[in-house]
Amino acid sequence: MSEPIADPIARFKTVYEQALRLPREILPEPPAFALATVDARGFPSLRIVLLKSVDERGFVFYTNVESRKGRELLETKHAALCFHWQPLELQIRVEGDAEVVSDAEADAYFATRARGSQIGAWASTQSQPMARPSDLDVRVAETEKRFAGEPVPRPPHWSGFLVTPRRIEFWRGMPSRLHVREVYVRDGAEWRVERLYP
Repeated sequence: MSEPIADPIARFKTVYEQALRLPREILPEPPAFALATVDARGFPSLRIVLLKSVDERGFVFYTNVESRKGRELLETKHAALCFHWQPLELQIRVEGDAEVVSDAEADAYFATRARGSQIGAWASTQSQPMARPSDLDVRVAETEKRFAGEPVPRPPHWSGFLVTPRRIEFWRGMPSRLHVREVYVRDGAEWRVERLYP
């Protein structure tokens, strides 16, 4: 078997491009991944979010920083990501440290969002209880009126998180459940790679 690519982020980008090229009826949402966070008591929480960019720094997604995931990331600084692309028989697990992206980076991405999504970012107090189902519609209407005829700026409570990986595992499905597992562990500025038993 050939040696794995030395840089796991470069390896991720290669297989991510493969996933993006698949027809949507085969893989509807390649950027989707499960994001796990943990609160100060050690209780985990998991949800699906969308990858917006990946580069040599790590993995970036956007959210309301006052949401449950946002609060937990700000508090503990730890996150785990899991991408599962069944048509490629590939799963990639990432563990790392989370930090808020710069205002300039968040502003630039927010400006590319559809106007409805921009309005929603202002209108939704994400993860907070709603007194009545109609409350969100009321807040959306108020926000649309507030920004009528002008660009919608990024809310102060909305930004991105960069997850800088400490560990990245590539799992490839194989017959007889003899799967290939290769894990990269950051060792200073370098990566150490190990093959794991399935």
